[in-house]
This record gives sequence, structure tokens and C-alpha cells, in this order.
Amino acid sequence: MHYIGAVHDFREARRQAAIEYIMARLSGRSAQLLPYDEVRQMLKGRVSRPLGLQDIPIAAIVGSVGRYSDFTRSFLPLQDKDEERWARVQVAVLELGGLPPIDVYQIGEVYFVKDGNHRVSVARQMGATHIQAYVTQIETGVPLLPDVQPDDLILKAEYAGFLEETHLDQVRPGVDLNMTVPGQYDKLKEHIEVHRHYMGLEQRREIPYSEAVAHWVDQVYGPVVETIRERGILWEFPERTETDLYLWVAEHRAELEEALGWEVEPAAAAADLAARFSPRLRRMAARLCERIQDALTPDSLEEGPPPGRWRQERLASRRGERLFVDILVGIGGDAAGWSALDQALLVAQREGARLRGLHVVPVEGQKEGEAARAVQAEFDRRCAASSVPGNLVIEAGQVGRSICRRSRWTDLVVVNLAHPPLPKLLARLTSGFRLLLRRCPRPVLAVPGATSSLSRVLLAYDESPKAQEALFVATYIAGQWRIPLVVTSMAGDGPGKPGGLSRAQQYLEAHGIQARFVEERAPSTETILGIADAEQCDLILMGGYRRGPAVEAVLDSAVNQLLRESRWPLLICR
Repeated sequence: MHYIGAVHDFREARRQAAIEYIMARLSGRSAQLLPYDEVRQMLKGRVSRPLGLQDIPIAAIVGSVGRYSDFTRSFLPLQDKDEERWARVQVAVLELGGLPPIDVYQIGEVYFVKDGNHRVSVARQMGATHIQAYVTQIETGVPLLPDVQPDDLILKAEYAGFLEETHLDQVRPGVDLNMTVPGQYDKLKEHIEVHRHYMGLEQRREIPYSEAVAHWVDQVYGPVVETIRERGILWEFPERTETDLYLWVAEHRAELEEALGWEVEPAAAAADLAARFSPRLRRMAARLCERIQDALTPDSLEEGPPPGRWRQERLASRRGERLFVDILVGIGGDAAGWSALDQALLVAQREGARLRGLHVVPVEGQKEGEAARAVQAEFDRRCAASSVPGNLVIEAGQVGRSICRRSRWTDLVVVNLAHPPLPKLLARLTSGFRLLLRRCPRPVLAVPGATSSLSRVLLAYDESPKAQEALFVATYIAGQWRIPLVVTSMAGDGPGKPGGLSRAQQYLEAHGIQARFVEERAPSTETILGIADAEQCDLILMGGYRRGPAVEAVLDSAVNQLLRESRWPLLICR
């Protein structure tokens, strides 16, 4: 009776095997067992080590030494000729209460049957979860998991070859460099070779390969992966590994640097990669909304990024104690344009910052002209004289758009205030400077004339969200630059009374900053400029436009009035 039942179970298992193959085709996953000899060769399997008798999970058995074509991935029988043998194995289990142990090879966390394939098939069909086995471990630097697919072995083989050449698993044990895209390990080897080359130039010696591998992991790969973890980039690409993203960030960073003409921080490249290419629904929706808004909204009515976003991005990058590490300065080539550069150089000296110069010409053909070369030479001369690192990019286009597009890769924008927004409505709507203040995602330092020594700062405060950003910057400048701070009220552009100074006072006191407070009952542009003169302030700090672009264009604003009338630089935050 047991034998008849076992034959029936075998035929049912054969039917299930056919279904498993159909479902595998539909899902794109393989239903085949893995051939042990090929896997060991591909993964550079090394010395074997007997581990003795163990209980092993049947679900972790993924292959066979010689009979990988006789069973499916879940060990359902594929050959009708195995009916008698399979049935007798099941009868033995039922009559004797168990089976002799099988023999397996272990690679990583998976097993390959050396002897006992029918026993595994019967045990699994009868609902067993574990089986006794004599285990021989095959050492390899590449981990295998029970869900491994045949196509995965191509990647595993590449990884094994990479480890065999670099010995990375020995010089830095525990570092996981698994990837999901074939053909990428050669790129990692190129990264190591380039790093080794520059190590040799810097240290003036021949660098042993193993030393270069370890140093690359510690100083190049590791910090980028840490950035990927901190910024949650792996969550944005759930089907990828950290090493996938390391290469993507490196390649994206190189593309950005080539397009911009200056260095881009890995954190900025990683954030841009996620924003532009993440398949997450919220990212895709944000990109679509941005394209629709850009297509339907006139330039003069664009609102720009929300208040405080630049501060969030800046703090998330963890770029040290300095707030302004990279400064973008627009260079016009005339006397006024050079005053903006001189002002930027003073800020850069205080901050230990780098300058990113931008000179925009109307047409491509002027980029290599004599005038452009003269601007380049003068820029280099002034940076060298001030001992400030800087590089100038010359591009063709529209000045305001070029500055806005590049500003997101910097921390501060410094521009000459030669053409402030004029009082008339049409002039305001077509003002390039107004468009810059609306769209620029970074604080803008507007320089109206002579360079300021930045010895005393006046904060014009109205409690608006953008004024809160100005308060944050004022707190930083007063503390980091160690210069006196004066705070006064600013008339709000929106409905209601001008904001008081108590909130600003509490914030400054909480951060250990002393300031002089000058509160006016009816603050105006003339009042603010008068206070700046009376208090000998040579920098005015404020929030950007408070009203929406349509209302501000019709009614004008205190920001525009100050831009037109101030003789001191104005630092405008958003």
C-alpha cells in the first residue's frame, strides 16, 4: 500500500514540476538547479573543509553535483524514469521512520547535493524543512544566498575575479562590493589604479597594490558609501546595491563636473542623482510638476524654491563648520563687475572658501575671444593676489538663467547690482535682477558699488519665513566672523503689522550672540538706510520677497526699494 501511494505522490510531484516551469517563465526567474562544478569554477572556489554532520535547511539547497537537470529548483522530479527509485525512497521513509544523511557541498549560505538528490526530493515533498547532511565547505570570497539565480552567477563570477585580482576581501574583510549590473568590476579596478597613480605622485614612491586597495576603500569608496547611507539614496533605488550607487554617483559627478567646469562634492552629486533619476513615485511626480510649471508659468511670475530649502540642503551635506564653502561670483568684465569679485574675495578669505567665477557672453563665438581671455587673466590675477582658490567658467547664454542654474552647486551668489528693479511695473516684470532673486536657490549678495569691508552688519527683520533664514545667516556671520550685529524692524510686504524683534532676540540669545536692537514703530526703507548709516553698518541682511510674484510685481516691495537706494551690499536670503 505504501508503494502505491508513493507512486501516486511521484506523479503528483511531476505535475507540480510542470507547473513550476510555467510559473518560472511568467515571472522571469529560473526553475533549474545550479550545476556545482560550474558554480565552483566561476566563483574561484578554493580549499574545501569538512564540517561534519549537520541539520541543514532544505530551502537552501539550490544545486547538484551531477543531477541538476533531473529536478526543478524545489527538487520536484523531471524524469519519468525516476518513478520507481523515488517511490522506494519514500517507502523507506514511511517504513523506517527516516533517511540516511545526504552529502553536500556548501558555498556561502547555499548547498549542492553530492549524494542524496532523491532523498532531498522526497523529504521536501513530504513537508520536511531540514535534512541531515555531511557538509563540506568550499571557501570563496563571494557570498551566495538561497535566492541566487543562474543569471546572478555572471555577476558572482565577475566579483570572484575582482577579489582574486585585488584581494580586497583579505585587505579589508567584511566590505561588501556586490553589484547588480554586469561589467562594472573593471570600472572599480580602474578607480583603484587611478587612485594608486595619484597616491604615488603625492607620496613620491611606488605604492604596493594591496596598500592602494586598502587606501581606496578607506579614503574614496568608504566616504561616498557613507554619504549614500546618510542621504538615504539607497532607499531611492531599492533594486540596487551600495556599490552600484557608488559607481553611479562617481559617473554622475564626472558628468556634472565636465558640464560645469568645476568640482562637485559627492554629496551634491548623490542628491542630484536621486532627484533626477529616482523611480520613487514622489520623485517622479515632483519632476513632472516642475516641467509643467516651467512650461506654463512666465519667467516673471515664477516663485522659485520654498524658503529654507537651501539651509536644509546645506546642513544635510555636513560640509564642516563653514556656511559658505563654494561662492559663485558673476563677472561682467567692467569695473562694476570687478567690484563684485573683490567683495567675493573678502567673503572667501573670511570663510576659507573657493570661488566659482562665471562670465557669460552673448554668443558661443565670444568664449574664445580676446575680451574673454582678458577677463580670465584678470580673474586669475586677483584670486592669486588674495590667496583664494578660484576658477572661472566662460559660457554663452542669458546671465540670470546661467547664474540660477549653476548656483545650486554653490553656497552663496555674489553679483554686481548695476541694474536693480525699477519702480515702473513693466520695468520690474522684465528685470533680470528680480528674476534672479526669485529663482536663485541660494542667498544672493548684491554689490551696488565700492567694496565693503564687512565690519558691521544690519539685519532688517520682519518675522517672515525668509526673514528667519536671514536671522540664521546673521547669527552665523556675527559668531563666525566676530563682527557686531544690529537688528532693526522691517516693514512687512504682506497684510498685518511689521514684525517685532522679540523673536529675533530670543533666537540670538539662545545661540550666544549679542546684538544691538533698534526697533521702529513705522519702519521704512529710508529708516533702515538711516540706521545703517548711524550705526556704521556696511552690510545689510534681509529676507527675500515676502509677497507672491504677481502681487509684488504690481505693488513693488521693500526689497526692491532697498536694492535701488542702498550704497552698501545687501545679502538677501530665501
